[in-house]
Amino acid sequence: MMRLVVALGGNALLQRSEPPTAENQLDNIRRAAVQIAGVAAGHELVLTHGNGPQVGLLALQAAAYTSVEAYPLDVLGAQTDGMIGYLLEQELANLLPPSRAVATLLTRVEVDPNDPAFEHPTKPIGAVYTQAEAERAAAEKHWAIAPDGTAFRRVVASPKPLRVLGLRSIRLLLEHGALVIAAGGGGIPVARGDDGHSLQGIEAVIDKDLCSGLLARELDADCLIIATDVAAVYLDWGQPNQRAIGKVTPQALAAHDFAAGSMGPKVEAACAFVLATGKRAVIGSLDHIEEMLAGSAGTQVRLASAGSAAVL
Repeated sequence: MMRLVVALGGNALLQRSEPPTAENQLDNIRRAAVQIAGVAAGHELVLTHGNGPQVGLLALQAAAYTSVEAYPLDVLGAQTDGMIGYLLEQELANLLPPSRAVATLLTRVEVDPNDPAFEHPTKPIGAVYTQAEAERAAAEKHWAIAPDGTAFRRVVASPKPLRVLGLRSIRLLLEHGALVIAAGGGGIPVARGDDGHSLQGIEAVIDKDLCSGLLARELDADCLIIATDVAAVYLDWGQPNQRAIGKVTPQALAAHDFAAGSMGPKVEAACAFVLATGKRAVIGSLDHIEEMLAGSAGTQVRLASAGSAAVL
């Protein structure tokens, strides 16, 4: 039996360019649950997930209701964790034996309120604006605004996760055989107050892959699986000469640059997990998750002593 942390990409809930309807999300969740259930048998499993489309939709809905101030991002993140966790929990419970409990935890994740990310917000969220609309929103709401293609969007901080809170509960559930859904959307961001003790929510979005890697390290997981909508990590992605990376060391993988908004955090999380634990991380397609666990699919990241090769 292995202890696995599976980080589920946003494609599990919403395919690219697909409208964010409840029906579409449920259809995708059902397909994802089949794959997750396949690797859950015989293993301890913690499932994390993204929430980018969902928290953006909630931000749009909140902005449309002007009678009260929009809810802060930590509260919106918690709302998405409840919704997505419910969908995952129900569909997994329908597939797993009745004896296998499934539990969803709202997971707070501590960040440093002095993280440089708060001075340089980069994570786009919410509505798309013209330049005039963006300037007006920035002035009225004190938002940071940045170009997004030919338009403009609000950008928020994406600080590094420092500590996953609630580990005792996650471990207890695992020890009693439950499949645990936790740290959704990178976790609910909280920071310590001036007294150095009390915690409070903070306006930020934590990268889900970096949080999943941290959670895997803190849980002493045997393998970190980052499931996305591509078969592997690619060099020269989108070019005629693109090529998939098979077995690779974290040092060799870290020598290459990958897109900051997509594959970059996945590579960073996988490399950090392997270097910190000496264990294995895999990045690849959700549709091939059983083969990824078996070592025959995806980008397999291992230390050189475990038999990894250089970049292919």
